[in-house]
Amino acid sequence: MTFRKYLVLAGVTVFAAAGDSMLSHGMKQTGNISIHHLQGVIFAILNPWVAVGILLLLAFFATYMTALSWADLTYVLPATSLGYVILALVARFVLHEHVSPTRWLGIALITGGVGFIASGPEITVHPARSSLSDADAQGTPELEIASKAGERA
Repeated sequence: MTFRKYLVLAGVTVFAAAGDSMLSHGMKQTGNISIHHLQGVIFAILNPWVAVGILLLLAFFATYMTALSWADLTYVLPATSLGYVILALVARFVLHEHVSPTRWLGIALITGGVGFIASGPEITVHPARSSLSDADAQGTPELEIASKAGERA
């Protein structure tokens, strides 16, 4: 995997954790809102912490889509789950939330699982697709005959 791909995965991880943290902080300042009261929702979005959180989450989605364009979901999602570790640390030491021992254990298990995922391939190779691509690249007679038959129809 290239440095650029590691950078994209790091972006997914950091943007998600930072965006969620900013959103949480802003919503604690705003207080309870209801989807039935549009004015409260708009007021919440105008909170600078919420607005920055939304922008960071948009950056998360952009980097997440980029990662999914070259790797399997089963690789990207666990590889970026280190964001849960970052999020727990931010929640504990910046937002001053209580993180129970059970949650810390869960975070440790996630971290261990990331190690297993990172050692595997980033994309699944489908034999049927690669055979067809190879045959197409070589210009096999079967494909040429099929394409000429399609042209006649």
